[in-house]
Amino acid sequence: MSPQVAGLLQLTALIAALALAYRPLGDYMARVYSSEKNYRPEKWIYKAIGANPAAEMRWPSYLRGVLAFSAVSVLFLYLMQRVQGSLPGSLGFSSIDPDQAFNTAASFVANTNWQSYYGEQAMGHVVQTGGLAVQNFLSAAVGMAVAVALVRGFARSRTGELGNFWADLVRGTVRILIPISVIGAIVLVACGAIQNFSGIHQVGQFMGGTQEWNGGGVASQEVIKELGTNGGGYFNANSAHPFENPNPLSNLFEIFLILLIPFALTRTFGRMVGSLKQGYAILGAMAVIWIGFTALMMWTEFAHRGPAFEIAGGAMEGKETRFGIAGSSMFAVATTLTSTGAVNSFHSSYTGFGGGITMLGMQLGEIAPGGVGSGLYGMLIMAIIAVFIAGLMVGRTPEYLGKKIGTRQIKLAACYILVTPALVLGFTAVAMALPTPADSMTNSGAHGFSEILYAYTSGANNNGSAFAGLNADTQWFNTTIGIAMLLGRFLPMVFVLALAGSLAEQKPVPGTAGTLRTDKPLYAGLLVGTILIITGLTYFPALALGPLAEGLAS
Repeated sequence: MSPQVAGLLQLTALIAALALAYRPLGDYMARVYSSEKNYRPEKWIYKAIGANPAAEMRWPSYLRGVLAFSAVSVLFLYLMQRVQGSLPGSLGFSSIDPDQAFNTAASFVANTNWQSYYGEQAMGHVVQTGGLAVQNFLSAAVGMAVAVALVRGFARSRTGELGNFWADLVRGTVRILIPISVIGAIVLVACGAIQNFSGIHQVGQFMGGTQEWNGGGVASQEVIKELGTNGGGYFNANSAHPFENPNPLSNLFEIFLILLIPFALTRTFGRMVGSLKQGYAILGAMAVIWIGFTALMMWTEFAHRGPAFEIAGGAMEGKETRFGIAGSSMFAVATTLTSTGAVNSFHSSYTGFGGGITMLGMQLGEIAPGGVGSGLYGMLIMAIIAVFIAGLMVGRTPEYLGKKIGTRQIKLAACYILVTPALVLGFTAVAMALPTPADSMTNSGAHGFSEILYAYTSGANNNGSAFAGLNADTQWFNTTIGIAMLLGRFLPMVFVLALAGSLAEQKPVPGTAGTLRTDKPLYAGLLVGTILIITGLTYFPALALGPLAEGLAS
């Protein structure tokens, strides 16, 4: 069987698995966020934090809950790293330096999981499991809560109430993320991923030196890192490491975990707004982009461009032979079209166009299907923009799901889509203009520029993957990427929740013969075109200086 046919079969199996899980999981999540019942463990949590899950919140209160909880999480994780040397189970590792501790705390709380350190050489069991893994659950639950708040904004009328943040946070963690993670961890252990709390072991000689590995709760952290679209690996090699991702079956299962909740949330959206067809339209737009990017990546990496590629069967540089080009390409697209950032190969070693595809996937806003929660609310923002453009074409006030899209809504949507490009392009320009940051580049020319552009694209879009050629463990990059991650995560949430509040206050507008049908394939196509045009106009000049220039020169 040729590698291309094997890759097509893997993609077909992945699509089939996602299709089987789509309806039951989507409906279940809708019931979770619509339920008024609280389980006993949830009541204990509410009592411990002093929250009343039945109290409805308007958008400013909901936002304060998001920001306060996240700020406390950053502080807690920062302090845990700073005192690591005094904690049990630290494996003899010292405390983390202040700039590195800030960067890591911001990264994991912002669902970015950018890592400028070697996990197996810096973090002990307590920080890995009690700090980083816990934030993998909580940051994902925060994103899902904000997405559900926006959905309620569409579903409700004549009220500014969006639900209760603390209830949404707890239910998303207890009823969705933890149960799936328990099952997923068992699957990964069965595939060969490790799950223990052993110390450091010498495993033999390697290139004249001693090679040592430490154990850890790898399978349990691996499953939530993918399921929650987090991406931070237990080991520096991330999902290319055999302890995290042992074989092709575990690789396909991890891709499935990455895409599972973001795709299923479109069903949750349709169920909660009372129109499954609206969810299918959003799903269709996401699926078209994801399948298109996957096909383009496979074609780019399988293309034989010279004798070296012909011998290897494609561009195998930087890829694991366990997974091959197909498994690596599917993983790369899934992880950069979502906010996951996990890697099973090194994107810096992809062809020029292949590296550009990973970068463009993040620059779309990671909405196809995007991160857990953030993908849905990002796509709904683009849906509003698409409706507005369609309204301009026909000369009538745009409407979406029975809500008028007026000046306030468009301003909030426009602010949302401008935040990330401003962070990415602004920080990249400053880094290239200053002499010191450029010293961290491994390569010069177009590829070197791509290293820095990729780093800020990854940070501001809360992805976390790296081009693997940039030394980001410096005060400049730790600080600026940390700031980009926090602003890129929480500033858009301000506009999302404000938009949700304004929509919830409106009175529904009955549809007429002139109302744009947003549940039809025509609208889904308009939505895809809007996304590609906005992204292209924003990032094309920067991409032309980096991956496009490199690809055309090869």
